[in-house]
Amino acid sequence: MTLLSKFHRIWSAIKLSLNGEQLDYTKGSIPKAVFLLAIPMILELSLESVFAVVDMFFVGKLGENAIATVGLTESVITIVYSIAIGLSTAASAIVARRIGEKNPEDAAHAGAQSLIVALWITVLISIAGVVFAPEILSLMGAKKEVVREGAVFTRIMFGGSIAIMLLFLINGIFRGAGDAAMAMKSLWIASLINIILCPVFIHFFGLKGAAIATVIGRSTGVVYQCYHLFKGSGILKFHRHHFAYDNILVKSIIKIASPATLQFLISSGSWIVLARIVAETGGTSASAGYQIAIRNVIFFILPAWGLSNAAATLVGQNLGAKEVNRAEQSVWITTKYNVIFMSFVTLLFMLFAEPIIRIFSIDEKVIAFGAQSLRIIGAGYIFYGISMVMTQALNGAGDTRTPTLINFFCFWIFQIPLAYFLSNYLHMKATGAFMAIPIAQGLVAIISWYYFKKGKWKEVKV
Repeated sequence: MTLLSKFHRIWSAIKLSLNGEQLDYTKGSIPKAVFLLAIPMILELSLESVFAVVDMFFVGKLGENAIATVGLTESVITIVYSIAIGLSTAASAIVARRIGEKNPEDAAHAGAQSLIVALWITVLISIAGVVFAPEILSLMGAKKEVVREGAVFTRIMFGGSIAIMLLFLINGIFRGAGDAAMAMKSLWIASLINIILCPVFIHFFGLKGAAIATVIGRSTGVVYQCYHLFKGSGILKFHRHHFAYDNILVKSIIKIASPATLQFLISSGSWIVLARIVAETGGTSASAGYQIAIRNVIFFILPAWGLSNAAATLVGQNLGAKEVNRAEQSVWITTKYNVIFMSFVTLLFMLFAEPIIRIFSIDEKVIAFGAQSLRIIGAGYIFYGISMVMTQALNGAGDTRTPTLINFFCFWIFQIPLAYFLSNYLHMKATGAFMAIPIAQGLVAIISWYYFKKGKWKEVKV
């Protein structure tokens, strides 16, 4: 095969993956199936990560207080992300099983019931965030001037949390159905509008303009999603009768979503504690540098997360089609691809940490802390690649309990005490918190690999 013909084959596969055509991922070449699912999933999350970096670039021009406000708010609002991802995990697992069983009607019904659950939860979170915004920032260790300047940003972000919840949940439904291209398009629309509006709104409204732009962008993405769920021509089509309350199905969704939500709350909660340790031991400069570094870490983790989501979809659909061996092979192939990608990112962070951080700040103290944390956290990127695929594969099978226990042990029993010990008792300050991150991720990778190899996930019923 000539180089030109190979290029044409690859280009044809890329176009196929982005067209959103309904394909049967329970048959045919596994590498091709991974490729077709992963391309839109990677592109979907890549633009979201681009926005996170662009947002920090413009916010960084407002000074270290603004950077700290955004970072601390995002650290807390990851609770909303965690619940959204937890519900998304449950909906995706159930929808994937029904699609694998060739039952799109029940898949749509499961998706609609997950939306009902999401709306209940989000109302409570939004009210609490709007009312207690200053207290949230204070609890995170923010200085008085940060609380004074940043409370309005926190209020707007929590007030618009319904957009976060629905954007992630509906995309999980699309991914479970194998329609990764639609999930990509909706998040692209949301992110592009964010990127366009962010500098304009920051110019006119300051820090709160960044929050307004984010809420508008994500809300637009949700409107696009809903149009295609109710009026589109995809395999999933929601109708009014799908929203008739189904107590048994809601309980099933909550049963899977509860440990999945707890799983991500545990991991995001550990990031909150680490952010506070950095702020307390290193001050505002360390906190700002760490937040810039984390945005860049997310920039490169999200594409790898896209690959992991592809593994989850393949596991769910193939288990539904009774293709157990194919489900397992899909995970090993995806893991190999993720490790290769993460190896390149590790080299990038090791060699170019300081130039990367300088893009976002001119403060030498902030740059020093940011570069240091980027190098240290980047050292564990291969472990992140392994652990993400393994845990997402377990989640895709509906076994959300095992990754939850792994996260609890590795993050709360191991990582947080280690970070506190290194920072305070060994007097390493913020550096100690940075070092605890890759060490804990290595432990997550080893344990999740072990439990995936045991194979009990193959017997889970959803």
